Amino acid sequence: MRFFQRFCRVVTMLALLGLPVLPAMAAQFSLEGGVSYMDSYSTPVAFGEIVFEEHYFGSSNFSWAPDITVGWIDGRDSARYRDARPSARDSIWLLAGGARFHYGQTNAWYHPFFFSFQPLLHTGRTQALSSSYEFASTLGWQAKHWMFGIRHISNGSFEEPNRGETMALLGITF
Repeated sequence: MRFFQRFCRVVTMLALLGLPVLPAMAAQFSLEGGVSYMDSYSTPVAFGEIVFEEHYFGSSNFSWAPDITVGWIDGRDSARYRDARPSARDSIWLLAGGARFHYGQTNAWYHPFFFSFQPLLHTGRTQALSSSYEFASTLGWQAKHWMFGIRHISNGSFEEPNRGETMALLGITF
């Protein structure tokens, strides 16, 4: 278990070191911040997200783009979970990779809406993120220089407890 946590930390740090190079290859790079909730307990979050060039599925109006995210979710010190195992105190570093999906041609008014799905690895354990792997799904709006999204991270009840993190994000896009 300790080996896997160290491995996740090393992979996350390497990803952070490589982050400045990736925007040159990416279609867009976003810095995102917001607040996440587990039950009714909030905490700050921060993400860097790189979305690569969009590809259409054949001649359809559906498109996808590779999507890489590095993020941080602060720990919580709530009396309710102080003695729980796992607690809610760990701050989480995460690395995710998946796809962002759009519908419509690039000039359609609804094309900026997106849905993304990403499997992810992370450090630490909390009541919300209790396994070493999770899944992130995001529903959002991507404009030219900003984005807004609602993201949920959970392990899909493969391991308990599975409270999950649900967050509202606002980002600046380059």
